[in-house]
Amino acid sequence: MPRQWRDGRGTLLVEGDDGAVHEVPLEVAASYRARTRGLLGRDSIEGAMLLTPANSIHTFRMRMPIDVAYLDRQLRVIAVRTMPPGRLGRPRVRARHVLEAGAGAMAGWGVRVGVRVSVEVEGPGR
Repeated sequence: MPRQWRDGRGTLLVEGDDGAVHEVPLEVAASYRARTRGLLGRDSIEGAMLLTPANSIHTFRMRMPIDVAYLDRQLRVIAVRTMPPGRLGRPRVRARHVLEAGAGAMAGWGVRVGVRVSVEVEGPGR
């Protein structure tokens, strides 16, 4: 697990109940500018976006509902919510990262409270 994240691309790995590992395309938003931009102005996302560091999000000016998973330092999911556009998410004290995806996607990948995900970054993304 990288200690110093950088903006870039990678893969989110989620082990499902059946033991299969779901590999999800991932965008990492680690700089202030990338975290602030996030998914604003997009109509969809291929895969997921990891905002780091982050413990809350908002969906103002978003065009789509999103799934939001709050992750602790060990990338363990501590909460999952689906948020429509125009909402302010409640900050999570233990959260260090926030994972965003299109509404309904996370359930299909097996992202739920208690699951530990992992991230493989491409190139200099760490």
